[in-house]
Amino acid sequence: MNNPPAFPKTPFIEFGTPQNGMSLRDYMAAKAMQAAITGCATRAEVGLYSDWAGFAYEMADAMLKARET
Repeated sequence: MNNPPAFPKTPFIEFGTPQNGMSLRDYMAAKAMQAAITGCATRAEVGLYSDWAGFAYEMADAMLKARET
């Protein structure tokens, strides 16, 4: 599965060192997580965040696979 950088480098150098960006998989997982819990009002409704994180990465993996076709 191809997992290119979503933001390869920052457009500026901070503290004299270029900063690496996040991977496309991480970016997609963050967006999937945000969308999944948007309608939840309380922590009890969200449940275990670790479960949601796993689901978010599964969704990101599916999105990356769909990009290959």
